[in-house]
Amino acid sequence: MRGTRVLPPACAPVRRDCAPTCPPRSATTVPPEKAPDGGTAGSEGPLRSARRVMRERSRPRGRREAGDGGRSAGGAVSPRRERRGSPAAGGGRELEMEEGAADLRQRKKQHCTESDKMAPEERNKEISKLGRSPKYLLIQRFAKLFFGCLAAVTSGMMYAVYLSTYHERKFWFSSRQELEREITFQGDSAIYYSFYKELLKAPSFERGVYELTHNNKTVSLKTINAVQQMTLYPELIASVLYQASGSEEVIEPVYFYIGIVFGLQGIYVTALFVTSWVMSGTWLAGMLTVAWFIINRTDTTRIDYSIPSRENWALPYFACQVAALTGYLKKNLNCSAEKFCYLLVSASTYTFMMMWEYSHYLLFVQAVSLFLLDSFALAQTEKVHEVYKIYLFSLFVGYLLQFENSALLVSPLLSLVAALMLSRCLQINMKKDTFMSRLLKIMYIYLVLTITVTLNFLLKMFVPHKENEHLLKFIEVKLGLNTTKNFTMNWLLCQESLQAPSQDFFLRLTQSSLLPFYILVLIICLFSVTQVIFRRICGEPLKETVKLEDGRIGERPEIVYHVIHTILLGCLAMCLEGMKYLWTPYVCMLAAFGVCSPELWMTLFKWLRLKAVHPILLALILSMAVPTIIGFSLWKEFFPRIMTELSELQEFYDPDTVELMTWIKRQAPVAAVFAGSPQLMGVIRLCTGWMVSSLPLYNDDDLLKRNENIYQIYSKRSAEDIYKILTSYKANFLIIEDSICNEVGPVKGCRVKDLLDIANGHVVCEEGDSYAYSKYGRFCHEIKMNYSPYVNYFTRVYWNRSYFVYRINTVISFQS
Repeated sequence: MRGTRVLPPACAPVRRDCAPTCPPRSATTVPPEKAPDGGTAGSEGPLRSARRVMRERSRPRGRREAGDGGRSAGGAVSPRRERRGSPAAGGGRELEMEEGAADLRQRKKQHCTESDKMAPEERNKEISKLGRSPKYLLIQRFAKLFFGCLAAVTSGMMYAVYLSTYHERKFWFSSRQELEREITFQGDSAIYYSFYKELLKAPSFERGVYELTHNNKTVSLKTINAVQQMTLYPELIASVLYQASGSEEVIEPVYFYIGIVFGLQGIYVTALFVTSWVMSGTWLAGMLTVAWFIINRTDTTRIDYSIPSRENWALPYFACQVAALTGYLKKNLNCSAEKFCYLLVSASTYTFMMMWEYSHYLLFVQAVSLFLLDSFALAQTEKVHEVYKIYLFSLFVGYLLQFENSALLVSPLLSLVAALMLSRCLQINMKKDTFMSRLLKIMYIYLVLTITVTLNFLLKMFVPHKENEHLLKFIEVKLGLNTTKNFTMNWLLCQESLQAPSQDFFLRLTQSSLLPFYILVLIICLFSVTQVIFRRICGEPLKETVKLEDGRIGERPEIVYHVIHTILLGCLAMCLEGMKYLWTPYVCMLAAFGVCSPELWMTLFKWLRLKAVHPILLALILSMAVPTIIGFSLWKEFFPRIMTELSELQEFYDPDTVELMTWIKRQAPVAAVFAGSPQLMGVIRLCTGWMVSSLPLYNDDDLLKRNENIYQIYSKRSAEDIYKILTSYKANFLIIEDSICNEVGPVKGCRVKDLLDIANGHVVCEEGDSYAYSKYGRFCHEIKMNYSPYVNYFTRVYWNRSYFVYRINTVISFQS
């Protein structure tokens, strides 16, 4: 009959112990605009259907059967009548209103991001799809975390034991006397360890700190705050630990000191392990990072040459900060992990700044990386600005605890962070998804750079400071913006660590397969980041969760940060070889992450558009096979070399220096002041405790000037001039080193005597050749002849094959 609606057969009576055998009648009899429960039938979800089934079950059985019979006999019931006559529908609406209010209250109580709330639901869906129980997944994650942490800690401990064993084999440390052990500390390392000894000899820790902050027994005619000027916080911590732990009767002070340094190096390796693990998701990347780090130890650390140097104390804390920052920048991070990473970043940043006087420069490079990351909207702005606040807090506390160190006030880090905060206040409404806002990004970068330069210039004008001025002069000369005849600047330029890296450096990295894989990983990440930046400019938002099949590794903020950071450090390492000790460890980490990351391989396969093989399967296979092959090849080639290093007994024997120190301790007066090269003065101060006229430190202008004046003993100047210089510093003994006086350097013009001739104007250039000319002979040669006027000013009191010691006479009249 026209207009009559054909209804499906009625469902069988519903039993209490089973679900209905057919869909609810209301879904077919009621128009799709309105369902009986008050909602739309087309949008009815599984939760609402479940509620209706429960209401049907709660009704008495007879009434349910009668209602079903009435429907089958009478046909379709009008929706309006059914809504009015059904109390269950009204109860459903009230239940929905109560649940909605509860959900609203629950959302207001939550402090995590939306992605954090959705993460458990997505994980539960994946678990249900895979058919795995949450308990099974929890055990699997715990096992992965446990074995990963065990591998990280074991790697760090093994590296510390390796360093200790190698140091013992190299110097025969345990079989030597205390004097011979101390001679192994050269240059600035000797000065740092000497203050550690003084702290242990002090009657109390407070008295020892006071003597260091008001030190007038190290450099003649100069009272210095050694804690501030030489950053002696590591020595303060080591001395406190040694005395508080009761180690005086258990271990010697020198073993305790170097043991702490080796332990920190183990933490350094562990932090690199964890960073690579967090980025790749597998601790296999951490194992490969440690392997590359140890194999390239010559280019990753200076621990072999200078154990007490400041960077050996500081860089482990920076590595911990980078590891925590990597986790902090990750997406979909739960609140507990985010707070832990934030606290670790705060603590490690402050500690790193207290351990090294140049730490704020390295943090400035990191801040630039975060600034670029935030400028392209590749990370959460709130997280980046929280890190900026950590920088400000560390600078403020460091300024107070470092005796109002003005170098922190004029540091580029403070200027950059202040400029970023100010620019954010000025451009707070700039980051909107409009075309003008994207164009204003360029204005934003220009604004930050302008404010940074201006603020730094103003701070240097109004804040009195003398620290690190020579660094700016050095940069000018290094970049070719200026030329100079200054001895100190030219001497610094001739240092190997301040020159461009040699070809041997790149050859060593290539032989260990590190450099090729790093370049591969860097290129893939760079192209992916470029694609992401282009999408952001076009207005495409970032995905909340990047899946493996997406092939978008450039959308992960922690990866983008490390790419930018390694590029900036690499640029510095290409200019200064000494910067390779900051760059190479992160090259090891980034390369290991890349070859072990399925996402990186998937990104590459997305570009290649593979069809013959499933790209996800191939990416998973390569992420396991490639590092395994690399590991076996490294084991086969380099493990025998490492074992040979540990088995060989090397010899460090310097009898001339031992004899000199023994003579000084036996024959020289206690109040004597010695003059000579700064490197030798550091060893004399450590081994004998006598006062010296200069120190091998290059962060103080007065000490740099002293070093230049004392070095005049190797120039072509008269005996009278040298005598006046030495007596102006109250020196009583002069030490001539034959290795400097007769130096035959590999680079012409970089010997100490050549640099002195240039600075003194004793060089004559004729037809492209340079000649040294002066009416006086070279002082270090002439004084050995024992003729007038040299014998009138200096008397030789001791000599051996390497050193000549002269007492500076007290004379009234000068003779020429």
